[in-house]
Amino acid sequence: MNLKWAKRFFQMAQLVASWSKDPSTQVGAVITEDNRIVSLGFNGYPHGISDSADQDDRDMKLLKTLHAEENAILFAKRDLTGCEIWVTHFPCPNCAAKIIQTGIKTVNCPEQSDDFLSRWGDKIKISAEMFEQAGVGIQWLPLAELARNEP
Repeated sequence: MNLKWAKRFFQMAQLVASWSKDPSTQVGAVITEDNRIVSLGFNGYPHGISDSADQDDRDMKLLKTLHAEENAILFAKRDLTGCEIWVTHFPCPNCAAKIIQTGIKTVNCPEQSDDFLSRWGDKIKISAEMFEQAGVGIQWLPLAELARNEP
């Protein structure tokens, strides 16, 4: 893995995540092929569905929300076989299934915080097992390296 490109694509995923209107968790995804951006996605409601923060309770929000990975896959509108995906948060099992089904070969994700693992560790384990069975690589990006300010 070329750390220079990894930092660029992770920073892009962070920027895209900031476009989400979700006040609790903003997630971004970038799909690439040969160091070229193929598609972007962030978590949020589908086009045309009101996403006013005070309109829906948590359960309704979860039912309506598309995840960043789903949006990036749908927006691509092309074959993604052999591509890579860069995500700000490790994919849930539903997104893992979609990533596997599209033929994406590698998931690039920063090391997850202890807080995130305490909340989502069980789902991360399921997703990681699915990726392993399907032959999808996982590249854990070291937070210390991503934070290092180098040209």
